[in-house]
Amino acid sequence: MASVGCRTPIIGLFVISCVILLVSRNHPLGLKDIAFWGGRFILFLALATLAISILTPYFSSFWLTSPSLTVPREEVDRQQELVRKLQQEDLSKKANKYSEDVLRPREAEKLKKLEEKFYRMTGQTWKLTEGQRLGEADSSEDNVDSEDFGVETANENAIRKRKLPEHVTKPIVKAEQPQAKKVISLPEEPSEQEVGVVTIALRCPSGRVYKRRFYKSHTSLVLVDWMMKIGYHSAFYTICTPIPKRYLDLRKDLTLENIGISTHTLLNVEEKDVL
Repeated sequence: MASVGCRTPIIGLFVISCVILLVSRNHPLGLKDIAFWGGRFILFLALATLAISILTPYFSSFWLTSPSLTVPREEVDRQQELVRKLQQEDLSKKANKYSEDVLRPREAEKLKKLEEKFYRMTGQTWKLTEGQRLGEADSSEDNVDSEDFGVETANENAIRKRKLPEHVTKPIVKAEQPQAKKVISLPEEPSEQEVGVVTIALRCPSGRVYKRRFYKSHTSLVLVDWMMKIGYHSAFYTICTPIPKRYLDLRKDLTLENIGISTHTLLNVEEKDVL
């Protein structure tokens, strides 16, 4: 394609020169002159084509390998590596920001609610208060007394100091007796050959599976008592069926048969979502 493009102006120049030659001559050309000039043209065209075919690859390779037009492979790899590092740093910053702003506060709030439920359940609500350092209340009362009685006489000051504290003059209020803890007792396990008996397997979050037999007529709350008996409190855990997953409605007025347990059944103990 390059040689054809280069020969086009040469042919044009030859045609123009032939026209000028014909116009400038006083007598017309003969066959001999035409053959002479045609041979010269063909020879000139062959030499020009040969020169172009030899020189074109040289100049083309020179232009392509010019340092001003090409970028070294190492530089391209370095730029790509730099872009990848910048993208990775940007993604890491976004992930850290999401973890700091969303995930950690959510986990802290969930842990706080679990802790509050645990303290209320165990009767340690005093741990939920901010508390007060020993001696702070006494020091604040002394400061108030010194301000209020700054202008009192020595006799009044002595009478005030002889006054008994309130905890001596007032009768002691008896603290309320703590409520007795509920003792969990399960019904006696029936025999496997009896009528209306089902075997229930309870799979815990630890992976351990407990098995026990109940009557279908037993209240569904025996499942809650059983779960608490093996160490999973109903405030934090619930019972559901595996497939399809369905949380059981455990009430005193519903029997095991009412909630769908009429044959040997496998149930799961799962943690409640407190959020």
